[in-house]
Amino acid sequence: MSERVFNVLFLCSGNSARSILAEAILNGIGKGRFRAFSAGSHPAGEVNPFAIELLQRRNLGVTGLRSKNCEEFAAAGAPQLDFVFTVCDNAAGEVCPIWPGQPMTAHWGIEDPAAVAGSDEQKRKAFSAAFKLLHRRISLFTGLPLAKLDAMAIKRELDRIGRLREMGQ
Repeated sequence: MSERVFNVLFLCSGNSARSILAEAILNGIGKGRFRAFSAGSHPAGEVNPFAIELLQRRNLGVTGLRSKNCEEFAAAGAPQLDFVFTVCDNAAGEVCPIWPGQPMTAHWGIEDPAAVAGSDEQKRKAFSAAFKLLHRRISLFTGLPLAKLDAMAIKRELDRIGRLREMGQ
């Protein structure tokens, strides 16, 4: 019998950087146990080129990545979500759609690398920092024994992971 596949949505305002990075990371390291999606409450309409560049450098798939509205995932026929993570401070305070099936939610705020002004090198460093923190959090998430934990224990772990700010925590 195959293990259950969990559907995970990463939500951000613009869906051009952080949520896109998270979608690609989880689809890359989720070992088939997770299917990741991303969306925005006010999508930018395009994926940030620095996000695409970084994902390609890290050998993570970029095919099919696009900036999309979160309403797609609340509509009829959308994938049944198991988890919804907000990854930017703006999305945490916004009113989100009512998700069918009442997925477990957590806030994993990350500073917006797309908001960094300066040289391309400064922007690349900001994207790299966001990537590293997302990768750390997602790695911890994929390592949770979800089948063995009750809903309250999972929620506690998701909130704990969301508070991680540095690699060493």
